[in-house]
Amino acid sequence: MSRLNIDFCGVQFKNPVIPASGTFGYGREYEQFYPLSRLGGISVKGTTLNRREGNPGPRVAETPSGMLNSVGLQNGGVKKFLEYEMPNLLTKDTRIIANIAGATVEECVELAAMLEGSAVDLIELNISCPNVKAGGAAFGTDCNIAGQVTRAVKDATSKPLMVKLSPNVTSITDIAKSVEANGADAVSLINTLLGMRIDIKTGRPVLKNNVGGLSGPAVFPVAVRMVWQVANAVKIPVMGMGGVASWQDAVEIMMAGASAVQVGAAIFNDPYAPVKIIDGLEQYCIDNNIDNISQIVGTVKPW
Repeated sequence: MSRLNIDFCGVQFKNPVIPASGTFGYGREYEQFYPLSRLGGISVKGTTLNRREGNPGPRVAETPSGMLNSVGLQNGGVKKFLEYEMPNLLTKDTRIIANIAGATVEECVELAAMLEGSAVDLIELNISCPNVKAGGAAFGTDCNIAGQVTRAVKDATSKPLMVKLSPNVTSITDIAKSVEANGADAVSLINTLLGMRIDIKTGRPVLKNNVGGLSGPAVFPVAVRMVWQVANAVKIPVMGMGGVASWQDAVEIMMAGASAVQVGAAIFNDPYAPVKIIDGLEQYCIDNNIDNISQIVGTVKPW
């Protein structure tokens, strides 16, 4: 599948399709369907410094063309990831992206430092998580704070650093330019949109946390728009996500400017979604005489 080989931040991926963080765990549950070596890479479950139990349930709810979640970064902590999950992942012949989240800049730095000696190929810094020292604001909604945490983490690691951007902002291009200026090697977007639904029988929100992140096909047009805007505002590569559910979606978001694609909510509906997208991209290249899928990146022709 040489048509699908890509270089992303100096890392060679066999194809540009990657299950998104939080939707694929560490891949163990999906090996019954296909070998993980089929995938370009895996963005593993969001990893925090210490073990987190996550938010109380109900914390997932289906919505028209999507889903709401407020799982709350449930995970075993970075030490368990390194000691238990990494050895297994290293046998799967695919790229490993470590998604990290900290409540403070210091936590993010410590996480990156702990991953420095590991075989992780890329670090994805989630700046959509609470920043306790900033009064509960998210790193990703403030240009200055986004830049500060990016610079601090970049200084703590020699690994390629990709910063995951929040769509819950007025101008995502300003955030993207700030993290680029502070050393980010790439950006990934979009994370979930903040949403809410109410059960009219009980009068209570459907999620115990009241609000949650909206993902799935409902957010895809927003993702395409933001990827296009960011790709035209920065020089670093973009990894696109947000409602990608088919190979046609993957082509579309790559035409908007994404060099690689993450697939999230679609996996819950169809575990085979990532490999179907890979096969679809391969056939698309054959049908259109495309030597390499990277040739379509950013080829949209605005009116």
